[in-house]
Amino acid sequence: MSIYTDLACEARELHPDIDGVTESRLFREGVEIRRVTIRSSEAAEKLGKRIGSYVTLDAPDLVFRESILFETLERLAAGELRRLMHGLPEELCVLVVGLGNRRVTPDSFGPAVTERIPVTRHIIELMPDALDKGTPSVCAVSPGVLGETGLESAGIVKSLVERFRPDAVIAADSLASRRAERISTTIQLSDAGIDPGSGVGNLRSGLNRDTLGVPVFAVGVPLVVKASTIISDALERLAIDGCGRSVNPENIADPISEDGMDAMIMTPKDIDRIVDDMAGVAAGAVGRAIFGERYGEIKKLLS
Repeated sequence: MSIYTDLACEARELHPDIDGVTESRLFREGVEIRRVTIRSSEAAEKLGKRIGSYVTLDAPDLVFRESILFETLERLAAGELRRLMHGLPEELCVLVVGLGNRRVTPDSFGPAVTERIPVTRHIIELMPDALDKGTPSVCAVSPGVLGETGLESAGIVKSLVERFRPDAVIAADSLASRRAERISTTIQLSDAGIDPGSGVGNLRSGLNRDTLGVPVFAVGVPLVVKASTIISDALERLAIDGCGRSVNPENIADPISEDGMDAMIMTPKDIDRIVDDMAGVAAGAVGRAIFGERYGEIKKLLS
């Protein structure tokens, strides 16, 4: 199969008739919010996703880089993440994990997010009077990748969870989309955890409640598209536009794989700016979801 995506909403588009999935859609301030909930193991297997809730926020006009829309997306994403985190303790302890490789730009999103997260755990432990009672305890780490450390990210995170006992883990990672236009305009949130490396076909051990023993929330931004996906979509659109008939993507997969294009991954030429922009949005959303109305105050205090 040449079509690949990490986005639950796109997987749903490819398989619209599967039972065991609920979906809703709403529009707010120029942002489309799609909530997909996978409820059965059969649906999870067919969609290639874990059972859980997935929220995709699409802001197509973000390509024009208007600061007000960045702020809107951050605020709405924070609200959706806070909704997913409902039921966690008020005096929250959170471990934020940035997955990916700092040296590979489209894979550096996770580490870029952790660099922007206000961390408070050390202050609460060493200077408890410096922050108000009840301030969430937050720590952040970027465990690197197997090729650099010789250690699985999941193993490192599991050790940290066992040592520090957070109430939840929030993992940030780069994703793959089936639509090039979603790069730089989309965020996906989930309460189903995350599988590091899935976006580039390098699947590692997953981070989820089953492996870590605590709730795991995921924040991802699509930053790559497989070349085979772009070619399949282009041929399908060409067939529809030119001949009035549709092409089954399954029939295109074999020749694409034979040419080696199935292993190629595409990313925009301005990916540096995109990663920086979207990491800022994601970090702001995570910070707002954790600290609530005090986020600005905490951020300023720790800057």
